[in-house]
Amino acid sequence: MAMSCNEKMSSPYYPRRARWYSRIFYLGLATRHRLALDRIRLPKEITLAGLILGFLIPGLAVYIRGPRLLGGMALSACALLFLSFIVWLGYPVGNYAFGLMLSIHVSGFVYYCTVMRNEDFWHRILFTLAILLGLGLFLYAPMRGVIQSRWLTPLRENGHVIVVQKNASPGSVRRGDWVMYSLPNLSTGNAHREGGAVRVLSGFGWGSVLAVAGDRVAFSTNSFSVNGVERPLLPHMPTSGNLLVQEKSWFVWPELDISGHGNASEANISAAMMRLATVPEDQFVGKPFKRWFWRKQILQ
Repeated sequence: MAMSCNEKMSSPYYPRRARWYSRIFYLGLATRHRLALDRIRLPKEITLAGLILGFLIPGLAVYIRGPRLLGGMALSACALLFLSFIVWLGYPVGNYAFGLMLSIHVSGFVYYCTVMRNEDFWHRILFTLAILLGLGLFLYAPMRGVIQSRWLTPLRENGHVIVVQKNASPGSVRRGDWVMYSLPNLSTGNAHREGGAVRVLSGFGWGSVLAVAGDRVAFSTNSFSVNGVERPLLPHMPTSGNLLVQEKSWFVWPELDISGHGNASEANISAAMMRLATVPEDQFVGKPFKRWFWRKQILQ
């Protein structure tokens, strides 16, 4: 009986074509052979998946190695310590929790690696230090850096810590909100002329948004006004003139620590502060949470 042409035919004489991803496996096998990794034989208690997961997840190595009760306690302790680090971000308690979580992680991973059980004391110490260095440099330091550079930044202000949300949208900023923003290097005046020079070092500014785009700010001897609403004059504000806040900008009067060297005049200081007070949106870093867990954040 003749076979249909549409039916798939398989023959031992014609092997299947290599898939598109076969080159990846070939490269991995070649690299493993070149580095002599294929000669390494792990003890039966240790698996490659266990090593990877135990290295990446705090406390999991103890759970895999057993007993499970001790492993569950290690996982719970690490989860609680990580939560404590987030809750008390920027405080010593949060730093202690972060360090203790690293200690449990290192101890649990060394406990899982039973390959060291027949080694002498100094080899175990060196192995533990190597694991501590590896976890600290390749896992904990990057994790902490990502949290504080992309999501949450602790800002110490007047003896307390304010947690700033870094992924907030500049479009959500309203008049009266507090913002954290970057400060550029600034120099005004001349040190060899009357009035002296004022220099501002780059860093981060912190303050309340007094006016938004389109608002008109006017200055007088004892007060300043935003759209006709007067407020007491802030330190080093000018005593005359007006300002129209440009599009995609805010008016934030900077709060800076001033170190006096020489005879810088009040006019030059005020001029430098005015140049810093207009904050473009591209200098926006983040805005604080009104409450951080159960704590109401004190913004000033």
